[in-house]
Amino acid sequence: MTAKTVATVILALNAALVGVWAGAFPLSFYRDFPWPGAHWVSALGPYNEHLVRDVGGLYLALLVLSVAALRRPVLRTTAGGAWLIFSAEHFLWHAFHLDVFPRFHQVASMVALSLPLLLAVLLVLPGRAAAPEARGT
Repeated sequence: MTAKTVATVILALNAALVGVWAGAFPLSFYRDFPWPGAHWVSALGPYNEHLVRDVGGLYLALLVLSVAALRRPVLRTTAGGAWLIFSAEHFLWHAFHLDVFPRFHQVASMVALSLPLLLAVLLVLPGRAAAPEARGT
């Protein structure tokens, strides 16, 4: 299994977890994400069911793209680009809104948000060129 395959699987699992939780159980997601007592979402503003369900839908769409990239590796760069755009914006927004959290949660959230960003970068990096015999030349 290649590093890009592993990265795509991790991104797909992340998308499935967040997507189903936010989409199907928005109030629980708002109150409990990423684990009961952490309050990473609720600390940032009032509950908005529509917005939380939309976040779930976004992650489920990224899940579909990630699964497609697993089935058709030619799509990995495209999936990586989509994840990169979303993850960079998501990371930067949270980086500027850490003041509502205690230090542990500031660090934990930045580590958690950096993982999909780094995996997305891996997916958009060019791969190794195939050996001439593998290309049929």
